Amino acid sequence: MKDLLVRAPVYQQLNDRLRRSLASDFRRGDRFLTEREISEQYGVSRATANKALASLVSEGLIEFRRGVGTFVRRDTIDYDVRSLVSFTEKARAAGKVPTTRVLRFRKLLAESLPISLHSVLRVEPSDEVWELDRVRCADGTPMILEHRYIVRSRCPDLTKGEVKGSLYHAWTHSHGLRIGGANEVIRAVMLTHSEAKELRTTSKSPALEVVSIGHLDDDTPLWWERTLYRGDRYEFHSRLGPIQSATPARGIVR
Repeated sequence: MKDLLVRAPVYQQLNDRLRRSLASDFRRGDRFLTEREISEQYGVSRATANKALASLVSEGLIEFRRGVGTFVRRDTIDYDVRSLVSFTEKARAAGKVPTTRVLRFRKLLAESLPISLHSVLRVEPSDEVWELDRVRCADGTPMILEHRYIVRSRCPDLTKGEVKGSLYHAWTHSHGLRIGGANEVIRAVMLTHSEAKELRTTSKSPALEVVSIGHLDDDTPLWWERTLYRGDRYEFHSRLGPIQSATPARGIVR
């Protein structure tokens, strides 16, 4: 039975469908759909199917074995720097069971935040924010340590039950928010003793730190977060485009 794609952009929608299929229909080591099967099942061109397969390979979700075919690869959890995908979906796509340990979930006055975040989140000192600290686990293994501030006026009824799962799902399905994206800065860091304890690893272990500002589709700030990803459990994936000039500068060289 065909599962036709009817909304634009077709390529992105196809990628989303294939990720969900990976999570629900395949296990690690299974042979994945061929280019022809994807084309027939989703009603897309062979070129679009090939592009989607190449994207899944670049993200580390599947692997191509020359002369044999394409197979599901789920050794690690991947972070696609090109799009927002919830940890819950990523873990399930990797064949793992996601769980969340909530360390802190409370309301704060914005005056408690660093002054620099007032302008970032466009809040006044008297405004309220949610403060959220979570450890995200896969098959019981801590993978992510997350610290986040959320503008409470955008989702005043957010619950502890909701933050135990996917925030993206809660925001879009329960609170009617349209997420536009996030601006991120990624760098390598060494875990402190307390951070390593929460992630059940050793002090000074390598990690990837992501500091991001998330916004709605009208560019209104929704959250600020600092999240640490265990270097031995996470892979960051991207697909680069053509060569471009570095002028003006697009990053900081230290």
